[in-house]
This record gives sequence, C-alpha cells and structure tokens, in this order.
Amino acid sequence: MKTARIFQRPKNSMQSGRSRLDVWMLEMEPTKAEEADPLTGWNGGGDVSNQVRITFPTLEAAKAHAEREGYAYHVVPAPERKLKLQAYADNFR
Repeated sequence: MKTARIFQRPKNSMQSGRSRLDVWMLEMEPTKAEEADPLTGWNGGGDVSNQVRITFPTLEAAKAHAEREGYAYHVVPAPERKLKLQAYADNFR
C-alpha cells in the first residue's frame, strides 16, 4: 500500500506575502531509497510517484482523495507562525 503525506506548504523565506499558503498538498512517500548512479554519481531511482504533488483547497478534500485512491496517509500539521517583533531602536543598543 502506498503512503501519502498531506501538508500545508510553509512560507518561503524569500516571499513577503502569504499567498497560496492556505492550499493543502498531497505527495507520495518514497517506497525505497534512491541509489547512486555509478556513471554520474547522481541519486535516482525508478519510482517517479514521489515527484507528483497534488494541491487541494481544503484538508478534507485531500483526505477524501487519498481514501478514494486507497492510499494510507498521515497529516503533517502546519508550522506554527512565529512573530519576531523588533524595533529599529534595537539596532543601537
């Protein structure tokens, strides 16, 4: 049985806005470890299912899709948003 991971994408450190953070993503867990290619040294494998990411508007829609397809899934909670309150005057202490 394939295992899926359902999560909300965290905010990228390079973005200032909060656009598209409310979307839920479903991605497949890797079934086996990647192997090093003896010729190039790159890691790879024959399983391409972990390259597919499906987005859903709600958590319930993502769970319903996983159950309909017969995937075992686990939900990764969204990271807690930490506010770092700073004042400009703190630079001169």
